[in-house]
Amino acid sequence: MHSLLLCLALAQWQPLFDGVSLKGWRAAEFPNGGAVKVENGAIVLPPGGPMTGVNYTGALPSTNYEIRFEAARLQGNDFFASLTFPAGGAHATWVTGGWGGDIIGISSIDGWDASDNETRAYFMFETGRWYRFRLQVSDDRLRAWIDDEPVINVVITGRQLSLRPGPTKYSLPFGFAAYNTAGSIRRVELLVKK
Repeated sequence: MHSLLLCLALAQWQPLFDGVSLKGWRAAEFPNGGAVKVENGAIVLPPGGPMTGVNYTGALPSTNYEIRFEAARLQGNDFFASLTFPAGGAHATWVTGGWGGDIIGISSIDGWDASDNETRAYFMFETGRWYRFRLQVSDDRLRAWIDDEPVINVVITGRQLSLRPGPTKYSLPFGFAAYNTAGSIRRVELLVKK
């Protein structure tokens, strides 16, 4: 028990974005994507036709980790910082403000999009306001928070995680995307649990 507590105490959040450049990131290959840039300490995803995004180029674990970041919708009314991430041997996407701007959830679970599965929730995002997002991936569960408010807590044991068919595949293996919307992302950090 003592060694477990020591490992947890030694675990630290590691920055994945330096706030000044796209070092460690690349523009996702979405057809007709907007020109990604870094501005005012954040990655800016301008509207694409229809999607724009970035991919992290470093190594990530597939389970037992947490990601936290801050994001803001700059203009538009759809998802502005949806996160595609590894989970076990699969990938899924945490949709942030899709389907008209207020639906959040995980796409996909057992073939069902975030708009149609039990992770669907409504969250009103104000344009220009920064929100704090946190996602926890473990062997048996996905949990997520927005501004410290729990918004997702779903068991994934025995479930099939997958990506929504279509251009989301360009966010693999870990990346952010915006849909017909301008978004901004900053303070992206990783915590690996030992």
